[in-house]
Amino acid sequence: MTLAPSRAAAACIAAALFVHPVAAQGATKEPIADNSFLMEEAYNQEPGVVQHISGFTRTTGQQGWAYSFTQEWPAPGQRHQLSYTVPVLRAGDPGSTGIGDVILNYRLQVISDDARGVAFAPRLSVSLPTGDYKKGLGLGGTGWQLNLPVSKTIGASVVSHTNAGATWFAKVPGAGQDASLRAVNLGQSFIWLVTPRFNVMLENVWTRTTTRTSSGDRSDETAFISPGVRWGYDFASGMQVVPGFAFPIGVGQSSGTRQVFVYLSFEHPFTEAARPHPK
Repeated sequence: MTLAPSRAAAACIAAALFVHPVAAQGATKEPIADNSFLMEEAYNQEPGVVQHISGFTRTTGQQGWAYSFTQEWPAPGQRHQLSYTVPVLRAGDPGSTGIGDVILNYRLQVISDDARGVAFAPRLSVSLPTGDYKKGLGLGGTGWQLNLPVSKTIGASVVSHTNAGATWFAKVPGAGQDASLRAVNLGQSFIWLVTPRFNVMLENVWTRTTTRTSSGDRSDETAFISPGVRWGYDFASGMQVVPGFAFPIGVGQSSGTRQVFVYLSFEHPFTEAARPHPK
């Protein structure tokens, strides 16, 4: 069966806004500072370097799934970053498959202090109603999200990431013709740099979504603990490839939900100045 409107709304928000946040990785000779999976890291793209990110999520025991493609660009340097996310969803069993709500993102690198190991890069995103909400592929309205990611290096081999954000849709026909939607999200993760090219991750995320209609408010919470790993390959051209996977486990109201998340990113220079030059 297809998703009910309220479930479709929750699925689209999770897939497009919360599950695949935008972040960027650092220089190829440094430890991996790539996208976390459910969290956002506070590092913008370096000048002359573009990143292509794919993520795939599937809940065990269900036919629905979510794929997203994100491309990140410095604009033109590291202080400003522009990106977009295009989700492709299968909404339910047998359900419908198609493009979801496309998201446009802007991030400002407010703090990047290597000496103290602290980074802060607030993001503002707009979600466009490109998905067909009647098929459970979108919300049917334009929405805004503000997310505040902070990254902190702890010692020589641990990095923490903290997120806090809010989302607002004035109209969401996918949840009801007179519906509006707001949400808040929190997250905390720790990444253990076993080696510079192999990382063990533990992410904890929580989202509370409130749908308001003429008949009253309805609130839903999702929470996941997600263990995962990622590893990297560097090439002489300056390209870095980072695969990874995780297994989000639902807790609280999400208890009993199990997911599989697969990740792959490619980062490479697109200007001559950003390419590595042998000494």
